[in-house]
Amino acid sequence: MLTFWATCAVFVAVVLRAVAAWAGFSVFKLIRLIKDELLIIVGTSSSETVLPRLLTKLESAGASRQTVGLVIPTGYSFNLDGTCIYLTLGALFILQAGGAEIGIGAQIGLAALMVLTSKGAAGVTGAGLVTLAASLQAFGGEFFTPEAIAVGIAVIVGIDRVMSEGRALTNAIGNCVATLVIARWNGELDRERLKAVLDDPSLVDDDMELHHGSGPAEAAPGPEGRDAAVPERQEAPEPAIRP
Repeated sequence: MLTFWATCAVFVAVVLRAVAAWAGFSVFKLIRLIKDELLIIVGTSSSETVLPRLLTKLESAGASRQTVGLVIPTGYSFNLDGTCIYLTLGALFILQAGGAEIGIGAQIGLAALMVLTSKGAAGVTGAGLVTLAASLQAFGGEFFTPEAIAVGIAVIVGIDRVMSEGRALTNAIGNCVATLVIARWNGELDRERLKAVLDDPSLVDDDMELHHGSGPAEAAPGPEGRDAAVPERQEAPEPAIRP
């Protein structure tokens, strides 16, 4: 478990940091920008819960609507960095727990298989465990017998919830970085706006409140405004009595 979290941290701090630096922004400032969404992910162990918020926040940060609307949903199915790390390390853990050893060529083949099977994996809690079991059966051969897979999954299931959080966090950060990089690549990124938002994340609060909150404060009348907006009830005039 610690190895998995350390690998995810290294991936974010080294790989994603280098990609973000090439695109002209800091991955750590981006993490500060989406910290609220990351906290939601920690509580739910799923990145699916923050999809609408990420769409709004990245668009408000300077990426074009068409790029955000295409890259983020697509990345939820095909850019699952955390899931790929989880599957690879989970398979190696099962091998080590069973006392088996494989050569470097087989390890590369296993990693390639996990990269492929991670595409299209569901973003809900526990989906990575199901994908891992299916991937081990596909790899099969002399390394993963049905008995070894059953025992290995039984061992991993106890800590899957904790690793699911790291998997979802890495997926979300990777998708946000990919969105901004592709927006810059296509010339659809307002760099000045992005720099200002990364330096001051509160600049996106108005858009987030408008789309995911109760709206601007002036649009929500207080108790006095609501009372004033309700017209007074007028009593109907009594009908005139004819002689």
